[in-house]
Amino acid sequence: MYQGKKTAFVSGGTGGIGTAICQELHAEGFFVVVGYYSGGDHQKAELWKKEQADLGFPFAMAYGEISDPKACEVCVEEVKEKFGPIDVLINNAGITRDATFRKMTFDQWRNVMIVDLDSVFVMTKLVIEDMIQAGWGRIINISSINAQKGQFGQTNYSAAKSGVHGFTKALAQEVSSKGITVNTVSPGYIETKVVNAIAPEIRKDVLKEIPVGRFGLPQDVAHLVAFLASEKASFITGANLAINGGQYMA
Repeated sequence: MYQGKKTAFVSGGTGGIGTAICQELHAEGFFVVVGYYSGGDHQKAELWKKEQADLGFPFAMAYGEISDPKACEVCVEEVKEKFGPIDVLINNAGITRDATFRKMTFDQWRNVMIVDLDSVFVMTKLVIEDMIQAGWGRIINISSINAQKGQFGQTNYSAAKSGVHGFTKALAQEVSSKGITVNTVSPGYIETKVVNAIAPEIRKDVLKEIPVGRFGLPQDVAHLVAFLASEKASFITGANLAINGGQYMA
């Protein structure tokens, strides 16, 4: 523990959903380390860190290119040296490289697989032994509604995010007896820069498909993640929790 608190690491923590997750975990008493890459733009990350500190969220930052296993190893080792073992891992980093399958290149396929699926293996591998030694841990993998229902132009993304939950279910069976839970969270359309950039007419059509009548907020996802990270969720493992306003009901 660092400063008497459990340490939570959030990959892709400076994005819209990532920021909300970091803020909520801090509010729930975790010491939060924010993983970022941001194309190597350290100045952008430092500005984000200052903005968050001004709002009352004094996060620690950790740089690493999630697509590079060695960079991930260096990142996690630096976190452990400074703050001790990671108690809660949120695998939130991800990218899209959309194209219809007939036009999709292998690079578009592979890049999404590396960032969205391979990184879940790499990051979890780097923290799991410490969790086993501690007899406690939380691994929360962020997937997507499109892993559950598929999406036109996203064979790569849908496949990768489906793989995330397969990983969750298998690992949960291996480590649940060690005091570690492993779960998936699958958001639907959430009010982020990406969703807000969708053409108004398309947003209107999407909204018609959501029974609750609104897009999700990053905080909606953050509340769920924080609950799964808590002691209260100790009997939940191997689950895929959809948070999509009823847009897809499996």
